[in-house]
Amino acid sequence: MIFIALVLVAIAVIYYYNVKNFDYWKVRGIKHDKPVIFFGTNKKNYLLRQSLTELLDETYWKYPDEKVVGMFRSTQKSLLIRDPAIIKRILTTDFAYFYRRGMNQHKVVVEPLLRNLFFADGDLWRLLRQRMTPAFSSGKLRAMFPLIVERAERLQTRALDAAAGGRTVDARELMARYTTDFIGACGFGLEADSLKDEDSAFRKLGYKIFEVRVYEFIINFLKEMAPEPFKYLKQLGRVEGEMTDIVKAILKQRNYQPSGRNDFIDLLLECKNKGLLVCESLEKKTPDGTPAETSMELDDVLMTAQVFVFFAAGFETSSSATSYTLHELAYNPEIQAKAQAEIDRVLAKHDNKLSYDAIKEMHYLEWTFKEGMRKFPSLGFLMRQSTEKYTIPEINLSIDDDVRVFIPVQALHNDPKYFPKPDEFRPERFSAEEFTNDMKNVYLPFGVGPRACIGERLGLMQSLAGLAAVLARFTVSPAPETVRKPPINPSSSVVQSVLKGIPLIFTERNP
Repeated sequence: MIFIALVLVAIAVIYYYNVKNFDYWKVRGIKHDKPVIFFGTNKKNYLLRQSLTELLDETYWKYPDEKVVGMFRSTQKSLLIRDPAIIKRILTTDFAYFYRRGMNQHKVVVEPLLRNLFFADGDLWRLLRQRMTPAFSSGKLRAMFPLIVERAERLQTRALDAAAGGRTVDARELMARYTTDFIGACGFGLEADSLKDEDSAFRKLGYKIFEVRVYEFIINFLKEMAPEPFKYLKQLGRVEGEMTDIVKAILKQRNYQPSGRNDFIDLLLECKNKGLLVCESLEKKTPDGTPAETSMELDDVLMTAQVFVFFAAGFETSSSATSYTLHELAYNPEIQAKAQAEIDRVLAKHDNKLSYDAIKEMHYLEWTFKEGMRKFPSLGFLMRQSTEKYTIPEINLSIDDDVRVFIPVQALHNDPKYFPKPDEFRPERFSAEEFTNDMKNVYLPFGVGPRACIGERLGLMQSLAGLAAVLARFTVSPAPETVRKPPINPSSSVVQSVLKGIPLIFTERNP
């Protein structure tokens, strides 16, 4: 009898814990889907029927007249923002209230590899951002560019071999190998050689990082349902040791001094040699209310975490964006021909060689890539978390200090209110004459504000170089098995990925 009573009490406690927040949006007059126990309004995503981006898209279009829509990820309160003015306020104007990205369930990051610039929050984020920003200057980018060119030339050779005899080429895999080799060279100073080696260790590492296993999905669900009891469960344990060993070996080989390669590890060593990271605290105040000073040493663990995110974010986002752009060009041959004509013309001025200056002159190619990212942004959404109680003045809505905020990037990019005839692939949208402020305010493939992607220019140049290398030598067209709208992997989280790749036919162009 006592046992049954204890079970009933436990069930009651679990039930209460799961539903206690479910009237949060109702009492504030915010429209939302009806939440269900354990899942909140996130059931389709948790059951792998939709990616999170697809779920946010569905919610965006379901409430067309609302500026914001309430959501629940399990027990976590979330808010979808549909209004550009509120988006700008959250990402830039009132950033001090939303500096947390909200990827971690805890204010202190538990997993070592998540102590990186993308996942970190608060003072850790600010210290890293302040010290690392100069590492992505145009001068550093120009110095890195020869490493990009070398990999772009290997990309052409790989594509030529893969396309021999009219065989179908998986553009997604091809561009992933190119970006993997680039990250290997620019990030680690190593020859990843995945464009030549089918069994490249670096390519396997990339697979490992983004392969979502069932138990990891369960871990993520448990962390969102009850953050504190499950905070020490690791999601990246299977790559942590491998990544740590690689970085340790490279640092030891270089004797903890920059090697002159101008790669990312050199840049981190330069940062380390400047001494303590010091800045004004976002989280701590002095007795008179001014920001306290905070400091930290850039140790091996932190450097490994930055290299990890440079590798993970760099190769997955760029390969996704470039392969999807090729997919669109395959279905829009007149636009492809126009991009190729520009590439031919610019390369002719530069001895038919890719270079930093040549890529900077390929304006139509850049518009084409930006249009690809408009239709299918690698990051389908942005996320922030309120750090204290806050009132959104546009709608007089007060929220607490732990509300996650979602910016549905893909939905905004494909809303005819901002981009007329969004289903059309039209690079001219990004010309100076057509790209209006309304478009600019909702075009967010790299984010905006203090937490915008620090590697935006590097990612753009790497991607444009890869596209230029392919289109200079090949014309792409749909393969028999190509699907016009590639299905999205429902397990994709922050970075979107397609199921079964992007098959295309690569036809060599006449010299």
